[in-house]
Amino acid sequence: MAEDAGMLARTMRVLGCFSEDEPAVTAAEIAARTGLPTSTVHRLLADLVGHGLLARAPGHRYVVGPRLWELGELSPLALRLRETALPHMARLYEATGENVHLAVLDGPAPEASDALFVGRVTGSGSIPTLSRMGGRQPLHTTGVGKALLSTRDAAWLERYFEVPLERETLHSVTDPEVLRAELARARARGYATTREEMTLGNVSVAAPVAPVQGLPPIAIGLVVHLERADERRLAPLVVQAARDLHADLRAAR
Repeated sequence: MAEDAGMLARTMRVLGCFSEDEPAVTAAEIAARTGLPTSTVHRLLADLVGHGLLARAPGHRYVVGPRLWELGELSPLALRLRETALPHMARLYEATGENVHLAVLDGPAPEASDALFVGRVTGSGSIPTLSRMGGRQPLHTTGVGKALLSTRDAAWLERYFEVPLERETLHSVTDPEVLRAELARARARGYATTREEMTLGNVSVAAPVAPVQGLPPIAIGLVVHLERADERRLAPLVVQAARDLHADLRAAR
């Protein structure tokens, strides 16, 4: 049992070498980052390729394999949440022409310092954003992140604020008391906003989805250019999308 646990830990260290910035890495890079012997790395890579969890790429590099992607698509975040949310996200995009994001809170505080993006709808007229499917962004600088934070209780937030908040732009809110006040306003009106806090020129409006058994906390939101950020028009659309999504998720349970 201990040997199996050790093998799993080594495998996870190897898989942890892949990132958005470096989706393809060499065996030498994996060995350097994990500290594992080169022979162990080559043996693990051969096993992972054999099971389709990794695949070989040009330049003696390795990439995430189709079997790992296939397994990920079996997650409730894909099968239950994203598939149910897609029609609501599409309608929100059709009504606004803006980026639509679906995100969840992943893990306990203070480790849960990011919003995990599980869905995205965009178009040629939408402003470019940093988000991607499967990507993470800070909770305190994103609309969906603040919407998720607004659902947390005082004890959770107390643990969350134990870790200093990093500044992404000069507009990022990093003072816990200021952010607490913003979260109180978000709870009162049913949606959260950010203004150039993650990316200059971008404004986001997001609403939390009411709790659904078997799923982590969920938020849906828009990211728009500062010049098109009509909060009075966009906020009701986002809040309604969150309500409709919650109803469908409960009905599909």
